[in-house]
Amino acid sequence: MIYRITKSLLLRQLLLLLGIAVARANAAEQAKLNLFIWSDYIDPALVKQFEQRHGCKVTVDLYEDAESMLAKLQGGGDSLYDVVVAPDHVIKPMLKLHLLAPLRHQNITNLANLDPSFRNPPYDRGNKFTVAYQWGTVGIFAKRDNALPQSWGLLFDPKQQPGPFLLIDSVRDTLGAALKYQGHSFNSTNISELKAARQLVLDAKGRSSGFEGSVGAKNKVLAGNVHCAIVYNGEGVRGMQENKGTIFFIPREGSQIWLDNMVILAKAPHRDLAERFLNFILEPEVGAQLSSFTQFASPNKASVPYLRPEDLANPVIYPPEEMRKKLEFLEDLGSSATLYDEIWTQIKAH
Repeated sequence: MIYRITKSLLLRQLLLLLGIAVARANAAEQAKLNLFIWSDYIDPALVKQFEQRHGCKVTVDLYEDAESMLAKLQGGGDSLYDVVVAPDHVIKPMLKLHLLAPLRHQNITNLANLDPSFRNPPYDRGNKFTVAYQWGTVGIFAKRDNALPQSWGLLFDPKQQPGPFLLIDSVRDTLGAALKYQGHSFNSTNISELKAARQLVLDAKGRSSGFEGSVGAKNKVLAGNVHCAIVYNGEGVRGMQENKGTIFFIPREGSQIWLDNMVILAKAPHRDLAERFLNFILEPEVGAQLSSFTQFASPNKASVPYLRPEDLANPVIYPPEEMRKKLEFLEDLGSSATLYDEIWTQIKAH
């Protein structure tokens, strides 16, 4: 009898210890956040601040172009990450692929801090799946030269080429620049326009130093390896700060305005913590610190009082109205996306 009681007691103690171990393991697993984001796109100090506040560990993985990001998620990465910072034009494809979890707005109360112009975007009415992160433009970063024409012709017209240059490793950005130079829309689906743009890019590729991501391209201009490159404006601002002998400009033909978004994946392993992260980024002072680091524009209206006056007055970060009229948002191409993919494959293979 004593043996049976002792055996039973030991069994209960073992089960209790096992339960505690499982609970601790689950707690440790819950205290993680996996973020998939462009390079140089979040202040490491903000990551540490979030970790300390929520007693968690944030793992940051990087990507350099939207196409490779989407391919990785489709290849099984959708269960690895919690939060992805994604460009506007891939939101609809992500929704069609059922990659995104609906946001529980009661957990993201700081959503009200967004500027009204960045709420309710056409690709996600009601912000059911997305929260604006940063916005900006695409242009040219170059060595400063007063004789330099502020035109896409620097890349697409051999007579205007100032020296070695880089194209950006992104189908929509590169092909869009060629389309704009020809006087067409960044979102053209016209076959003849796209064929002409493809030829422009192929010719430019033959004269160029190749393709590069925005951060890498900025660094190569600063290192003197190339004279100019297509980059995002935040890299342009930071490059100008590092070297006063450089300049960033939006070509006179016009360009792209983009809005990056925070999304939570449908298979996110830490959905609750992911929503806390979105709410954290939307805090006024956090949003201001983020934009001060990235040198991109903030969509957070509540952050404006905390932004540096010199940043708010910088036309490279916040383009004047006359230039904004020449900017286009990228649109979902629908069935024409395969046409862009085919063109890009041809360009890369040539």
